[in-house]
Amino acid sequence: MRRPLACAAALAISLGASPASADPFSDLAALPTFYTDATMKTMKPMTGFTKAWFALSKHDRVKMTKACNDPAMSKPHAQFCANVLALGGAN
Repeated sequence: MRRPLACAAALAISLGASPASADPFSDLAALPTFYTDATMKTMKPMTGFTKAWFALSKHDRVKMTKACNDPAMSKPHAQFCANVLALGGAN
């Protein structure tokens, strides 16, 4: 009885923790299009950023905007999120 209960608990924890810890920025293959270099250290100017933003699907723009509105997620991507929020999260 203990073993199945432990397995069920472990499964429930892993399923519950997974979406909360996922970084939506790492899931997007288009993220490098916002940067001028392969190391993704230098952001494109706002005109290039805007062009890359609108090249994304609406789903990806919504996903990024939600992540940028979360202080924990936006902190490591501060410059990127500043540009997203400057665009008003335009969809």
